[in-house]
Amino acid sequence: MTDQPYRDPTAPVAERVRDLLGRMTLGEKIGQVNQRMYGWHAYERNHSGHRLTDAFRAEVAAYGGMGALYGLQRADAWSGVGFADGITAADGARVADAIQRHVVENTRLGIPVLLVEEVPHGHQALDGTVLPVNLAVGATWDPALYEAAAAAVGAEVRARGGHVALVSALDLVRDPRWGRAEECFGEDPYLAARLTEALVRGMRTADVAVVLKHFAGQGATVGGRNSAATELGARELHEIHLAAARSGIRAGAAGVMAAYNEFDGLPCVAGRPLLTELLRERLEFDGIVMADGGAIDRLVRLTGDPVAAGALALNAGCDLSLWDDCFPRLAEAVDQGLVAERTLDTAVARVLALKFRLGLFERPYAPVEAPGAQRSDPGELSERIARASITLLAHDGGVLPLAPSARRIAVLGPNADSIVQQIGDYTAPQRPGSHHVTILDGIRSAAPPDTEVTYGPGCELVGGDLSGVPEAVALAAAADIAVLVLGGSSARSGDTTFDTNGAAVVSSANPAGMTCGEGVDLAELRLPDGQLALLDAVAATGVPVVVVLVQGRPHALPDVSEKAAAVLSAWYPGPWGGRAVADVLFGAAGPEGRLPVSIPRSAGQLPVFYNAKDHRYRGYVDQPATARYAFGHGLSYTTVAYAPPRLSRARVTPDAPTLNCRVTVRNTGERPVRETVQLYVRRLSGGSSWPRVRELRGFARLDLRPGEEADAVFAIDADTLASVTRDLGLAVEPGELLLETGPSAVETQGARLVIEPPGRSHAVWTVM
Repeated sequence: MTDQPYRDPTAPVAERVRDLLGRMTLGEKIGQVNQRMYGWHAYERNHSGHRLTDAFRAEVAAYGGMGALYGLQRADAWSGVGFADGITAADGARVADAIQRHVVENTRLGIPVLLVEEVPHGHQALDGTVLPVNLAVGATWDPALYEAAAAAVGAEVRARGGHVALVSALDLVRDPRWGRAEECFGEDPYLAARLTEALVRGMRTADVAVVLKHFAGQGATVGGRNSAATELGARELHEIHLAAARSGIRAGAAGVMAAYNEFDGLPCVAGRPLLTELLRERLEFDGIVMADGGAIDRLVRLTGDPVAAGALALNAGCDLSLWDDCFPRLAEAVDQGLVAERTLDTAVARVLALKFRLGLFERPYAPVEAPGAQRSDPGELSERIARASITLLAHDGGVLPLAPSARRIAVLGPNADSIVQQIGDYTAPQRPGSHHVTILDGIRSAAPPDTEVTYGPGCELVGGDLSGVPEAVALAAAADIAVLVLGGSSARSGDTTFDTNGAAVVSSANPAGMTCGEGVDLAELRLPDGQLALLDAVAATGVPVVVVLVQGRPHALPDVSEKAAAVLSAWYPGPWGGRAVADVLFGAAGPEGRLPVSIPRSAGQLPVFYNAKDHRYRGYVDQPATARYAFGHGLSYTTVAYAPPRLSRARVTPDAPTLNCRVTVRNTGERPVRETVQLYVRRLSGGSSWPRVRELRGFARLDLRPGEEADAVFAIDADTLASVTRDLGLAVEPGELLLETGPSAVETQGARLVIEPPGRSHAVWTVM
């Protein structure tokens, strides 16, 4: 038995925390809730490797320790870190251990530091594996695949000494004008919740703690403007924006990051009703709340000085700062009576509890992998996600998959041959010479040996310069088919201007070649003029055109039925996305993706998300209110027929709401298919508030050979049927519903289900 119970690994975490907290000075406590330093300022690269900086040593000394260090291994244009001066995979564990060793061995209490890394879609570090962006993950509708990828990436992070992964998961694309749309799993709370669970489970298998971004409602800011106000009411927050958080917390998320936006008049990081009353008390979350970068400093506009701003955030329920100047002054806030020391103790206790739960006091250094240990290949999983996410939006039935008779293929467009334009925002520089695959590379490799593949960009990504169009038209006219790769880019460069928190500063006067990403919000969602002119010119040749959209947001699409024989969506598919696209084009893989977000016709008709309130709005006079392509939509290379859904019982009560819903699906075509069968709930009567058009509550995937049929069976329970009540809880409420099944949100058939008040149902189970 040790005289320092906090060092006893057999003691309960709460006891260890209590003992350690009782030994700490006020300054040491403040050190534990601070995450002031950029990780890339903690080291310097020299001729013999890396050395710790004087600035890092001074930061540790100032507070007798360090709560967390952000982005030690981050590399990108904003940090300015690249292969010349950064930390590669070969160096990661060694540098992380040097950081940890200094903190543990040079502080009075030897409290390890949390090493916090950006893992938006793979580890944002040199040599880190890049996954397709979250919108692509959403398009797979495959939580099991994503869980495997999250586990593989988590193992990569942990092997390099990281402990905590910051991952966007809680935001929803409610307005595609928002530049951070690519960081969302889609527009739907149920789909986002299932993928958030998968993310947390996968990372936890690698002993990596997950902090989920952003809490709450950031995807619903006014006008799609980053970090702006929201006009959310409490009911909309609960019905739409909390589902992923609830699921992530149940799965074991270690933390959430407070969003920049304000809710009900207060920035989220200052909102006690949000962070304490809702998150802590109602959702029973006991992990950490982290501020977003510099968010606490913004509160000075409310409080008038940084001491009061830090107190405001701490009193609201924020435990750990990020890059701000306010939390370092919490001692002054305590002395002035602006915050009680016991409130500070509560935040410190949460940070310490996470460190104990991660085992950092016993195992502070990067794990040593056993010789011959087998790990999943995150690169292979990245390519699998890319392939599963490719979504066939439109097809005339004849052009795809590309026939062997297509001996001359013209690959055109500004996104055809650019790795940086297919990997998305929040990515590190890619190692020169890496075996990454653009769409042009993929087509050249997949085409039969005697196929001639020509290439011309045709136009720039942005702007209206048409000087390259004549060459592209000539290439198309000489080909049997033209593959036109259009879309957007979130690629940053050394010339990009950045805000203090790393968001790109882009304007019409300084477009920087970006059409998406943090800080790149758009009022107009059309493809740039040059791309539309290129499409018109290539289509005018009469050569069959296949459009591939590589993008990070849903661009508003015109009716291309007269211009393109097929349209494929490839949300930034990652470094190996070119091979995935080529596999689908040539039929080595069928298109499996389904839209996780509705595709608008124009920015003027927004919003077009499928689960709006059901007020029977007819639409504008000058255009329909419906999306160009609906949520859940995705074609295949065959035809599929759905029978009406069948319920095992037609009446239930709120206290016994279980039943089965079964739908028979048949492959009526000549090619195999992986079909995503979707289950929606539509309220016809009853409930506490006005109903939505329909709400996704389940999905299943069926692999069907030509002529084969199978049943998708959904187990319906309280979670499926629950709705938000008047007191903002979740309950099964009496009323009449339709349980609908189909291949998308606008192609459904329904079966009626009556939920009777308790004691009135005489229904019995039937065997099907």
